[in-house]
Amino acid sequence: MRLLVIFGPPAVGKMTVGRAVAARSEFRLFHNHATIEPLLEVFDYGTLPFTTLMGEWRRRVVEEAAAFGTDLLFTFVWGLEIEADAAAMVELITPYAAAGADVAFVELSASLDTRLERNRTEHRLAEKRSKRDVEWSDGNVRELERHVLNTRSDRRLPADAVLARYPHLRLDNTDLSADEAAVRILDWLVPLPDSP
Repeated sequence: MRLLVIFGPPAVGKMTVGRAVAARSEFRLFHNHATIEPLLEVFDYGTLPFTTLMGEWRRRVVEEAAAFGTDLLFTFVWGLEIEADAAAMVELITPYAAAGADVAFVELSASLDTRLERNRTEHRLAEKRSKRDVEWSDGNVRELERHVLNTRSDRRLPADAVLARYPHLRLDNTDLSADEAAVRILDWLVPLPDSP
């Protein structure tokens, strides 16, 4: 049983790469917007009920997937400098880690220009209703640049303590197709490298 977490900034290709990985493996994809989009039908983004239910829903899906022995791939925009995000990640991976499953992280990165271009792809807009107002969505991609969304060697971050415990692949997918990125990820996972 394995848990693979793909994280990185908005529009870097987490869901698309995740689908490509799932298509070539036993992983089942649970992407970030699988919880966000249905909740937006009832609650505004960031409200207390939205945040509470999103966290509970994600946690419960991961718990049940671990209990069922599912190879799960989860995607996430992770504010690496935010203590609460690191704590949420620990809580999320705990059902797999406690069961002795392999847990690994893949960090995707791409230039802002590439991500803004990807933010407008037909596939992204079809899968994520909340991104269809592309002016707002482009602004959101830019606004989230205020957070640390990729690891840094020049600064210690709360996420570093989590990532140090598990295999962690950094992959710049600026010039890679989703299929090429998936192949690289799966080649890295098989066999799964030992924890650092």
